[in-house]
Amino acid sequence: SALAGIALLIPSLTQAATWKSDPTHASIQFAVSHLMVSTVRGNFDTFDVTVIIDDTDLSKSSVEVSIDVASVNTRNEKRDGHLKSPDFFNVAEEANKTMTFKSKKVEKVSDTEYNVTGDFTLMGVTKEVVLNVKGSPKAMKDPYGKSRMGGSATTTINRTDYGLKYNSVLDTGGVAIGEEVEITIDLELVQAEDQKM
Repeated sequence: SALAGIALLIPSLTQAATWKSDPTHASIQFAVSHLMVSTVRGNFDTFDVTVIIDDTDLSKSSVEVSIDVASVNTRNEKRDGHLKSPDFFNVAEEANKTMTFKSKKVEKVSDTEYNVTGDFTLMGVTKEVVLNVKGSPKAMKDPYGKSRMGGSATTTINRTDYGLKYNSVLDTGGVAIGEEVEITIDLELVQAEDQKM
């Protein structure tokens, strides 16, 4: 979903290297308007991000994100139950349990900003989206000697494009739930070989 935030894409090594998300320093958040007067925000608590950075040819770098849809968390148990139901994500169906992003193109905007185009799959529907990625320009060592880098990625999708069409019409003529969903991915990445330390 979306999908994986990724300063990631900032070359700092002398060859291609694999980086994995550190779940203790990461979040995938979404925001959608409610009743046309407020914004509901939530997270997906379980996910995995893998980034391969090719320092010699950035266009060969790649990003993959996998999100457990049932881990949706809006800090309201009743609402979360509704989101998992057939009205929305219908997580009881195997095909709906995971949303994914797989990059196809990486473009440099500046030394600290990249556009990552890829296929986003949700509810069995795949559409192309662009993640705008901002982050640190180079890797650093944490106090334990592990190589890390981090950043954030943002995109906006229309939930109805993926079959998420549930809504209620208000007396004022509007709708209860907005169609546009803003997705933000904030994370730290650890070089894969360092995760074994």
